[in-house]
Amino acid sequence: MKNKKIGIISDTHGLLRKEFIKELKGVNLIIHAGDMGNEDILNELNKISKVISVRGNCDKGNLKKILPFSEMIEFQGKCIYIIHDINTLDIDLKVAGVDIVVVGHSHIACKMEKDNVLFINPGGAGPKRFNLPISIAILYFESNELKIKFKYIKD
Repeated sequence: MKNKKIGIISDTHGLLRKEFIKELKGVNLIIHAGDMGNEDILNELNKISKVISVRGNCDKGNLKKILPFSEMIEFQGKCIYIIHDINTLDIDLKVAGVDIVVVGHSHIACKMEKDNVLFINPGGAGPKRFNLPISIAILYFESNELKIKFKYIKD
């Protein structure tokens, strides 16, 4: 596994903050886990790096048409499954050979491991919601190790 990194962002709801644009520069891939809000976000992210995105429950109109409900990709030998809301998980992760699941929806940044699968929610990156922090995540592929770092900003 070479030293690579993925920027993980979710729940922008039409707001791409300049602090997060700076954090995402230099990543090898950006994953957006839904509730993008509008196509301008997708266009801006594509200027930084290749983007893989799924639609969220708030993505309407053309975004609902162009973004898939879920996505599975391979990156650095790891199978990554992306879906907006973990409660709508539509596959058997073990049978599919999934190593990492990326979700959004809750606006709560967290990571956890269950049954040898790493689950990552980058938190909400867009407008402030309740008293929740505003965040994204960077997933580092270093040697044979995965590291996740959450990046927070104050609103």
